[in-house]
Amino acid sequence: MPPQPTAIFKKVTPMILTPEYIFKTIECIHPDFLAAHGIKALVLDVDNTLTGDNSQVLEPSVQAWLDEMRAAGIKLTIVSNNTAKRVRPFAERIGLDWVPLACKPFTVGLRVARRRLGCQKSEMAMVGDQIFADRMAAGLYGCPCLYLMPRTNHDKNKFVLLKRKFEPYWIDKYYQKGGKLYE
Repeated sequence: MPPQPTAIFKKVTPMILTPEYIFKTIECIHPDFLAAHGIKALVLDVDNTLTGDNSQVLEPSVQAWLDEMRAAGIKLTIVSNNTAKRVRPFAERIGLDWVPLACKPFTVGLRVARRRLGCQKSEMAMVGDQIFADRMAAGLYGCPCLYLMPRTNHDKNKFVLLKRKFEPYWIDKYYQKGGKLYE
């Protein structure tokens, strides 16, 4: 007898939503970690990943991290659910290509980014702070996600605030599997 849809859902959902790795901040991701995992390209979220929610300010520590990644030969691009009006000025100021209106958790933005980066799925990772957008998009696309704790604890978007209420469950699943916080 074929598996029932609920059985498939129970198997697949944890694989798509449970983080593979959790980093305290983006600055905690190091080139040696990426090399050890075969990652040559990073797809970066903006809000609460590279900068605070809806901010255009890039902290010096994040600029130093971007410089470190570039020096290590890591390809970088931004993939955001935000509009071009929000993403363009920020991305252009820090010198990164960008994909707006990515529709995460759908995979269209990741497909565009992968083509632009010229790499295999297995060589790129999504970096972001939302389980139901960034982690889920990476899981559906078949690339790893480097999940980050949000840079700030004040999201302005009501839909994001709603999704945040369900994230602790999946973060707990990560720790129950023996995962650690990379600091």
